Amino acid sequence: MARDLLDLLWRDDPRAPAVGRRGPRSRHSTGEVVEQAIALADERGLAAVTIRSLADSLGMTTMSVYTHVNSRDDLLVLMVDLVNARMPEPVDPAHGWRAAVVDLAESNLSLLRTHPWVLDVDDPRTAIGPGTIAKYDRELHVFDGAGLDDVRRDAALTFVLGFARQAAARLVEHRRSAEFGADWQQVAGGLAGYLGDAHPLAQTVGRAAGEASGSPYDADAAWEFGLARVVAGLADEIENGQEGPAG
Repeated sequence: MARDLLDLLWRDDPRAPAVGRRGPRSRHSTGEVVEQAIALADERGLAAVTIRSLADSLGMTTMSVYTHVNSRDDLLVLMVDLVNARMPEPVDPAHGWRAAVVDLAESNLSLLRTHPWVLDVDDPRTAIGPGTIAKYDRELHVFDGAGLDDVRRDAALTFVLGFARQAAARLVEHRRSAEFGADWQQVAGGLAGYLGDAHPLAQTVGRAAGEASGSPYDADAAWEFGLARVVAGLADEIENGQEGPAG
């Protein structure tokens, strides 16, 4: 019998309804099924995660997998919630919110680089999972002492997480930049020949950036520049609107 997604997400909570099963005991728990789905997504990408491929990798029948998850969409929500639950605790903001914000952004970038498939899961139901709610609660504390009201605290967190997500998506898009970097000097010379005097500003800036990074895109430089701007923007909001001392 299918279980409500909310009950599936909260299955380890003592308040979750008991599940009665008929027939032999399953070889794998729901948690193990979700763990294997994450492993498949990490190794082969989200498209490789199907109920059939998951069943095959676990030595189960597809119908047995459906006794643990109602659908592939529900499975994806369970996967995201589990990786969110494993996020490390943010840095204590007691010594300044700036360092805590940098740690928050870097931790989320690390999660998305480790599990890039999370970027492809766009399901608002992830918000009702225990792992996602716990992550949200922990990360809100990054702004303790910053003088933000509840709405602005939520907006500040959304701002930081949005930047990390966009940066991670950019990294996925340009994951072959490192491979291309070895050929950049040769390509750059040939490209200049085709361009001639056209687009002089693009050529000047692009040449300077390319020579500095050895490739057409420097992910580290883009991250550092963007994160500095995020912190500066938050500082303006916090210091201009707070009642207590800034971090």
